[in-house]
Order: sequence, then C-alpha cells, then structure tokens
Amino acid sequence: MNFFWIFIALSGVLAVIMGAMSAHVLKDIMQAEDITRIHTAATYQMYHTLMIAILATCSQRISFRSIDQSIWLFIVGIVLFSGSLYLYTLTKLHGFVFVTPVGGVLLMLGWLSVTRLAFVFVKPK
Repeated sequence: MNFFWIFIALSGVLAVIMGAMSAHVLKDIMQAEDITRIHTAATYQMYHTLMIAILATCSQRISFRSIDQSIWLFIVGIVLFSGSLYLYTLTKLHGFVFVTPVGGVLLMLGWLSVTRLAFVFVKPK
C-alpha cells in the first residue's frame, strides 16, 4: 500500500512538472506537435493518478484483490503510455511509439477492471 501512495505522489508531481514545462519552458524550443504530445501524456497521467488515489483509498477500507488489480493496470499503463510519449518526444527514438498503444490498452483494461468492481460493490435496490 505504501508503494501505491509513493507512486501517486511522484506521478502527480511529474504530471504537473511536465504540464508546466510544456506550457512555459518547452513551447519556445519544441514544435507544436511535441508540446501537444507532452500535454496529452501529462493529462492522461494526472487523470489516472487521481483514479489510483481513489482506488487506493477504497482498498484501505475494503480488502478486495480486484482493486489492487485495477491499480496495477493503471500504474503500468501510465508508465508505458505517458512514459513512452515523454521519452519519444524528448529523445525522438522511434521505438517508443510501439510502447504507447500497449500502455493505452492497459489503461482501458484498468477502467474495465473498475467496471467489474461496480458489479461487485453496487447492489441493485
């Protein structure tokens, strides 16, 4: 559980740093498409980091393996999706473009895993 909160904190600060850099520092030295790519990575990273925080809070109250599974899907998805976008933009190493879709699929699977949680925890009236 501690790992999750450390990841949340570091991922959140990295998303803010990259978002700020794309808006202020890098805008004068990079092309518009590169700035957009970094902005997209930072935005996705922040949204999914917030979801991890929500799930980590839930998992402190409810011990359910699927919550941890959702968290791990989001963590690996962020690292692969946002990380590959950052690295590709900063290094122009073409191999990173093949990692991004894998990260995107993991983020989608994370959301589907959250959907599964709804069926377990939300009881119809």
